[in-house]
Amino acid sequence: MRWLRILYVQVLLGIVSGVAVGYFCPDFTPTAKLMSDTFINMIKMIIAPIIFVTVVLGIAGVGDLRKVGRVGGKGLLYFEVVTTIALILGLSVANLLKPGKGVQSGNLDPSAISQFTEKASELHWGDFFSHIVPANVFKAFAEGDILQILFFSVLFGIAVSRLGSSREGLIGVFEKISKALFHVMRIIMGVAPIGTFAGMAYTIGKFGFNALFPLGKLMLSVYLTMGLFIFVALNLIARGSGFSLWKLLVYIKNELLIVLGTSSSESVLPNIMEKLEQAGIKKSVVGLIIPTGYSFNLDGTAIYLSMAMIFLAQAFNVPLSWGQQITVMGVLMVTSKGAAAVTGGGFIVLASTLTAMRVIPVEGLALLLGVDRFMSEARSITNLVGNTVATVVIARSEKEIDWSVYRQRVEAPRETEQSG
Repeated sequence: MRWLRILYVQVLLGIVSGVAVGYFCPDFTPTAKLMSDTFINMIKMIIAPIIFVTVVLGIAGVGDLRKVGRVGGKGLLYFEVVTTIALILGLSVANLLKPGKGVQSGNLDPSAISQFTEKASELHWGDFFSHIVPANVFKAFAEGDILQILFFSVLFGIAVSRLGSSREGLIGVFEKISKALFHVMRIIMGVAPIGTFAGMAYTIGKFGFNALFPLGKLMLSVYLTMGLFIFVALNLIARGSGFSLWKLLVYIKNELLIVLGTSSSESVLPNIMEKLEQAGIKKSVVGLIIPTGYSFNLDGTAIYLSMAMIFLAQAFNVPLSWGQQITVMGVLMVTSKGAAAVTGGGFIVLASTLTAMRVIPVEGLALLLGVDRFMSEARSITNLVGNTVATVVIARSEKEIDWSVYRQRVEAPRETEQSG
């Protein structure tokens, strides 16, 4: 039974057993939620220190601050281009398949979405950008605010790089802390099968399969679109950059399965950073692109938001001209940037966009509540794959990747894997 020691096999078994337990034992749902939340909290516990240490080591190790700025600038430009592709694809498929046509939009309960509409009224893109600068850095670490932590980490890394010869001793300390943090992460990954089991048991136990049928066409359309985005758009980008998307997906299969079980791409953020470094990508690129991508490169979320908007317009028989749809895309380009920083971010951003457009009733969000959880896995996986591809692409453009190591680890891996 040697194969049972492989982590991705354990995670896969956890997902399957979670579906079974959630379906046949719905009373287990509260316990499953508690277990799932505990696992995700364990991951969140180390996200902030790992981002801080990785970014500081990356910038201090490079020394050339112009290079750091160039990597960040390329990353942001890449994010905007690819997110635009995701939005256009989402709009196109939604117009072609018309998932909202014929959906009954009557008898909606406005109270079901009140929590999202209240928060949406407080969400402004200007506030989002000003929020990047923390008023209290300790509060940013305590709350796990990725963008604020990244901002402080960049400044701290720049400061360390300017210490001259005395920086070497500090860098040595940070390297030891980094090794210890990643050892903690490996310990946490040992319970990943339990976390994915609990996450899937909670999803099926709380929402059940019955929620899928009324809006099954929407869900299938979203999954189809995200599949097209990954295997066509991202595949073309990968080929153009000289690497195989499929082999990269196989390399991060553990992380993809964990995201599938937990519905959260944050659950593998530290792990994906380590794996990309092990694949030969320099710490300076990984430390900047991955954390920034978690707020600025939400391809899956962009696809979902664009399709949800068109779905609701179709369900309420609100005809949107192409000009209006382009306006929707422009609004989503801005509002989607705040989705990762807020709990229930996707719904809050959608509510704020509907409010800004004043064309589609905000109450229509109640239609999506039943199936949103089942689509969150697709969003999270697409976000993860998009950020992983972005890191390899930017690393290649900066010549910050050791291709001999990459080919050994990613394109010609060992036949067997050890768990963890």
